[in-house]
Formats: sequence, C-alpha cells, structure tokens
Amino acid sequence: MEELMISNLYDMSQTIALKVFEGCTYPWEVLPKIGAFILELGESLSQEEYEKVGENVWIAKSAKVAPTAYINGPAIIGKDAEVRHCAFIRGNAIVGEGAVVGNSTELKNVILFNKVQVPHYNYVGDSILGYRAHMGAGSITSNVKSDKTLVEITSNGKRMKTSLKKMGAMLGDNVEVGCNSVLNPGTVIGREANIYPLSMVRGYVEAKSIYKKAGEIVSKN
Repeated sequence: MEELMISNLYDMSQTIALKVFEGCTYPWEVLPKIGAFILELGESLSQEEYEKVGENVWIAKSAKVAPTAYINGPAIIGKDAEVRHCAFIRGNAIVGEGAVVGNSTELKNVILFNKVQVPHYNYVGDSILGYRAHMGAGSITSNVKSDKTLVEITSNGKRMKTSLKKMGAMLGDNVEVGCNSVLNPGTVIGREANIYPLSMVRGYVEAKSIYKKAGEIVSKN
C-alpha cells in the first residue's frame, strides 16, 4: 500500500525528528519509539537554542509558552513554536518549529511537523501531523477502538494490520481538517486533502481530495 508510506505523506526536511523515521516504512511504526527518541535527541540539542526545563522537557528559547500551559516530559518544543493558554502536553510530544498548540488543546505521544496548527480545543493522541497540517476548532483524533481490538487501516478495499491498540491519525503535509471532525483510529489522510467540518473519518483519504462525507470524496480540480 504505497499510498500509506512515509515517503508519500511527509516532507522529512520539515521535522527535527527525521532520525526516528529511519528504518520505518509506515508512519505508525514510529509511535512506540517517540518517547525514547526524545530523551536521546533532547540531550543533543544546542544549549544556546534550547533550555531544559524540569524533567526531560526541552523548550526552544525562541518559543512562546503561556504560563498556564502544562508540559510533561519527555517533550521538545521547537523554535518559534507557540503553546497557548491551558494547553496540556501529556508527554512523548515533539512540537515542530513554528507550530501552534492552542488553548485547551491536549497532545499525547505525537510528532507535529513544522508549522502544524492545532489551535483550538483539539485532542491529538498517538498521531503524526505533517508539515502545515491544520486541525479546525474542536476536531480530534480518536486513538482507541471502542471494542479495544488492535487498529487496522482500510485503503482501497484492503486492510492493513498495525499491531497497535492505540493509533490516532496520520495527516500528510498541508492537510486541512474541518471544525468538530472526528478522525477515527487508523485514519490516514493524504497530502493536501481537505476534510469537511463535522465529518467522521475512517481509513485512508486520498491525497488532493475533498472529503465531504463517507462515500462522497472528490478530487480537487
């Protein structure tokens, strides 16, 4: 399933986490490695550019972090990133350069590439968001199936096992997710796709398409 591969979803020059993807074919393979990778990468960051705050939290000196935000390690907040009022970063999180983590947004076990925006009341767990991906207000990733079985991904009528109990969404570069949408466990959205507001998304959404509702997905002109 080539459409699900890392190389078809992400510009790897737009993340500080390049090395954690090495040896992986599909992005969800990275999820169990994020915490340990942050500990290794954090210790190698320039002390001129990053400050270690508390236990295993590295924050770029050019980043803006609201005093009401909570950041639990291990975590890295990149250069010129903004973490706003009452954001809750639970750990195992990499926030890319110039990214925005908004008010009351919660992150857990995630990689946000550079310029990602999750600016208003978002939950992003066990997920990877590509360069300039944007989640509208109230949109969330659902990362555990209701029956607690392992997550599988459906693409073009075929199923792929992930061997993961927890997996949210893999958003390619420049994906736009409309307000109050739910991305169900195992959602993969191709580059430059748009998701209509109030959508419930499952499986693979083709790159450069517009998801209006299940069964109604059109290509961009």
